Amino acid sequence: MARRRSATEGALDVLVAGAGYVGLATAVSLKQARPSLAVAVVDAAPEGVWKKDTRASAIAAAACRMLEQLNCWDGISHEAQSITEMIVTDSRTLDPVRPVFLTFSGAVGAGEPFAHMVANKVLNGALRRRAAALGVDIIEGVAVSSFETGPAVTTVHLADGGVLRARLLVAADGVRSRLRDMAGIKTVTWDYGQSGIVCTVQHERPHNGRAEEHFLASGPFAILPLKPGGDGKNRSSIVWTERAEDAEKLVSGDELVFEVELEQRFGLKLGDISVEGKPRAWPLGLTLARAFVAPRFALVGDAAHGIHPIAGQGLNLGFKDAAALAETIVEADRLGQDIGALDVLERYQQWRRFDTVQMGITTDVLNRLFSNDFAPLRQLRDIGLGLVDRMPRLKEFFIRQASGLSDHPPRLLKGEAI
Repeated sequence: MARRRSATEGALDVLVAGAGYVGLATAVSLKQARPSLAVAVVDAAPEGVWKKDTRASAIAAAACRMLEQLNCWDGISHEAQSITEMIVTDSRTLDPVRPVFLTFSGAVGAGEPFAHMVANKVLNGALRRRAAALGVDIIEGVAVSSFETGPAVTTVHLADGGVLRARLLVAADGVRSRLRDMAGIKTVTWDYGQSGIVCTVQHERPHNGRAEEHFLASGPFAILPLKPGGDGKNRSSIVWTERAEDAEKLVSGDELVFEVELEQRFGLKLGDISVEGKPRAWPLGLTLARAFVAPRFALVGDAAHGIHPIAGQGLNLGFKDAAALAETIVEADRLGQDIGALDVLERYQQWRRFDTVQMGITTDVLNRLFSNDFAPLRQLRDIGLGLVDRMPRLKEFFIRQASGLSDHPPRLLKGEAI
């Protein structure tokens, strides 16, 4: 466990609650751009639990540029699998043939794929090493039990009796954020009645960097390429949307039944497949915070927005939050302004809120449009996919949207220093 900074040592400038990727990226971005800021991270998860995460995440090109600017990418790139192509199909589970309606090349520029797949523990480890190198304290295994906001600082009470003070408290504690509730920030929330099944599969033949998204009646089924492990075996990550009750039966039931159902959706194009480890399922819904800030308080990542994984943008929205908040705070501090003042934090909210709501609505509409088997609607959406596939400029627009390089991104997402 990292050293604890006590209240008697003076107030922190920024305390981040949550040591996931977005919380760590926020802390690293602030400390690298403004070394004079005293920044710490507190996390409720047990020490070292992040090392047991067997999942992987899609990191868009803009987020990769940010990680490179933060001096983290060198520790990630050797484990990252570039996505060189993406195909989209629309079919039923038992259809013998799944015609490809849409194909994207995986590049936003020469030698720059629009996304990489990275193991979660590799990403988290690189951010932690950079945080340590910059002098960011990480306090693990201790939750925030309460906090009070004063005129100049927020006093944070920890579950073990410790007390910290900071000019700004940043909540990066996930979609069920307790700190968001403590701050009295309401949310717009609804449940899709779906769960996302996540697992890793081995397969005989190489994927050649191709990602696939199959729109099925119960929801999207994504096959995402992974880097071969030390054993040289071919692997892919599966994100499988299913009705909640069916997903629970699949992950808790017989392994053979799960593999048969998986094979029906995966197909045999990559040869025989087998599941690594135990698949898990997470409930899916839409959660949008009604406000991103309060006096001396800001939300980032899933604490501010939880969206459907249909577009693979959840984590990348979080990196945008981290970059935008860091840029806002650093610029305010350089001007001698109070970094926890509401008028400063509202600049961050104005920057990020519209983009987040827009993405939440987009993923909601896409999920409702494609997660059904209504024949006339299927015909219309397939015509639409085919038209997009024949319009290079529109395809380029979608690629830039997916890569995070559009809509005036923060400097870090352009690969620039704050």
